[in-house]
Amino acid sequence: MQKAMLYDISLFVTALAIALGSAALLVDNLTFLKALFIYWLFSSLYYSLRVFYKNGSTNIEYGISYDLSLVLFAGPLGLFIFETIYRFTIYFYRKLTKTADPSEFTDTFYNIGSFVMTNSLAFYLFRLLYDSFQSIPFGFWILVFLLACITSYLSGTFMVIVFLIIGELKSSKEAFDFIFKRVSFLDFGKVAISNGLLYLFLKDGKWELLIIVFLLNYVVSRSFYEKSQNIQTKLERDKFEQMAYTDFLTGVHNRTFMDKKMAELSESGEKMGIVVTDIDKFKGINDTYNHAVGDRVIQHFAATLKSFLDEDDYLFRSGGEEFTLCLRNRNFEETVALVHKIQNAIESSSVNTEYNGESISIHYTASFGLYYYRVNEYISMEKAYILADELMFDSKQLGKNRVSYINGLANKEEVLV
Repeated sequence: MQKAMLYDISLFVTALAIALGSAALLVDNLTFLKALFIYWLFSSLYYSLRVFYKNGSTNIEYGISYDLSLVLFAGPLGLFIFETIYRFTIYFYRKLTKTADPSEFTDTFYNIGSFVMTNSLAFYLFRLLYDSFQSIPFGFWILVFLLACITSYLSGTFMVIVFLIIGELKSSKEAFDFIFKRVSFLDFGKVAISNGLLYLFLKDGKWELLIIVFLLNYVVSRSFYEKSQNIQTKLERDKFEQMAYTDFLTGVHNRTFMDKKMAELSESGEKMGIVVTDIDKFKGINDTYNHAVGDRVIQHFAATLKSFLDEDDYLFRSGGEEFTLCLRNRNFEETVALVHKIQNAIESSSVNTEYNGESISIHYTASFGLYYYRVNEYISMEKAYILADELMFDSKQLGKNRVSYINGLANKEEVLV
């Protein structure tokens, strides 16, 4: 950590030397103070819209910077004054809001040093190359775009040195990707256009247009930020909902989701087959082997059931080794045929797993109960589920590995023996 602190301070001292060694402010004091206040105000407002992401233990800030336009207008000394005031404003804000990192103080010196150094280089390159680019169509904008790229790549290089010092860089490819791939050319374009316009308006003293550019950037960024936050909130909500409704062992819907979905389907009035199925002699599998092997059998059972279902069908783990299926968009004969097909597939398959360090193959069967009816025509969906469960129990009583079913539309019971 001491090496990182020395590195941060060395960048700051170098930036200070560059600022003091450059010419004085390129504009009069009153004009600079006016520009300084506007840049400080909008940069501080924009701070809340910046994105932070972690690289190891390091928080990295990502967002548009207006430094390039200010250094071209006021010179390195003017930029150093702005960066010092702005970065310590952020430092005290984060301390007051208790969001500061442990290394926040030295990070402040790093930010001042790195931003002043990179943009000071851009300042001298601009002065060196400006006349040459004037003969090229859109030469000014091409030059500003190139300077935006250079400052970004140099800033990335400074960060890579930090990662090397604290030991969080794993490979040269990771360093290369961080320097050259973390920012897109669209981002460079946004930085170049914003800073180019700001510089031109500063140079011509068009303060109203300068403020309009800042406001436009802020409004657009605020809009995208809120949309991204809404999307992120929805993704997190969907993720938590999925976790709440998913059985952790098999990945299929759990009993909670089954109750919710059945309540929804109970209003549909559609024809449907409710199937309850249970692994035969499952306790014997657990007793012979162990629960890990039993879990593997349940996972295989769930995957087999799921492989036969269409997009509109539903599969739930309703408890232990018991599963419930809602088979939709089929007539009675098709539904019965499908359940038989599933039964035969389970009977003819096996589970390959390990027990006591050896590979074993387990064969198992399942019993099924099917109740086919029109939802809520005569009985509720909850009652249909109970009837399917009773039919599954009938299959167990008849010797297991069987399908028992009732066609509720025909008011006729049939049992396959």
